[in-house]
Amino acid sequence: MIEADAAAFEALVVAELDSLPVDMIDGLDNVVFVVEDRPEDGSLDLLGLYDGWALTERDRYGAGELPDRIIVYREPHLQVCDSLDELRDEIHTTLVHEIAHFYGIDDERLHELGWA
Repeated sequence: MIEADAAAFEALVVAELDSLPVDMIDGLDNVVFVVEDRPEDGSLDLLGLYDGWALTERDRYGAGELPDRIIVYREPHLQVCDSLDELRDEIHTTLVHEIAHFYGIDDERLHELGWA
């Protein structure tokens, strides 16, 4: 297990977001990125969550909607990582995974692609 306070972890998330391909990020519409300590149920099993309407389901999406959220959970990441490099890699994978959900890619396809 590795340690990182909230500010240090958030800085890692921002750095990994900045390292993603521009075309992956530019397509995001009405999405915010949030760092939280852990999921509401208190579990350490979930690394991230896409909370919103996938692009493929946006026909149900109305004007004035609150932004969708991509949540990255700090404590579960710290629990599964043993080094800073591993933590960066896991944050990167989580971001790609959750962004993929925005684009309508489901968990089964993400597993096939190696992003789950």
